[in-house]
Amino acid sequence: MRKQVHRWFSPHLGKEMPIAVYGHYGKPLLMFPTAAADFEEYERFLVIDVLRPYIDAGIVKIYSINSINRESWMNEHLHPAQRAARQTAYSYYVAREVCPFIRSDCGGSPIKIAATGASFGAYHAANSVFRNPDLFDTLIAMSGSYDIRPWCDGFHNDDVYFNNPIEYLQNLNDDYFLPLLRYHTDIHIISGQGAYEAPERSRDLSRVLYSRGIPHSLDLWGYDVNHDWPWWRRMLDLYVPRLFHAYGPK
Repeated sequence: MRKQVHRWFSPHLGKEMPIAVYGHYGKPLLMFPTAAADFEEYERFLVIDVLRPYIDAGIVKIYSINSINRESWMNEHLHPAQRAARQTAYSYYVAREVCPFIRSDCGGSPIKIAATGASFGAYHAANSVFRNPDLFDTLIAMSGSYDIRPWCDGFHNDDVYFNNPIEYLQNLNDDYFLPLLRYHTDIHIISGQGAYEAPERSRDLSRVLYSRGIPHSLDLWGYDVNHDWPWWRRMLDLYVPRLFHAYGPK
């Protein structure tokens, strides 16, 4: 399996950001790390090993990036307005830097990208897909929370609103993004119901999507399924071949 690491100075974030690329061909899958982790977290926790058969077969090509959560939602020393502004910069980094890089790395084609993440990474994956259904067409969100207001200490502005899927999806009623989400985006919300999981957060997102007529699957695993890597590995091992079977050498 080929692994490459690329780095560039992000004008949106004002710092160097790395991205790990695993594989040579296949559906591009962008991975967002959990909490305050980094771009090699999925490799350390053996997710890449589990997905290696699909990577080697050219079914999926994985891109894994850093989070900046320590500079945004998880930085209690910042005013919530600064946290939210940093999140907006990160959202622009993903859409305006990472996505063009992925398309260029895939031969310059206008291929759409899949996104996934676990825990806090699920929020970033969902936010990226829902904000940019012209760039993304698949979401695999595992054990996530999709309402960012608990990290805002009661503060609210446009940066909070437009990075809060639970809020902005409720009011989505346009002629461009809503049809893309309704007819061209494959959305899968997955959660366990065991220790440290919060399946009600996935149910809340499902209800909002349903209210906007956006098709999706809500997949709640058992009460023995806790908030941990062995289960996220199993989830991706199930969903990657199921969703991306059409890719790979013909």
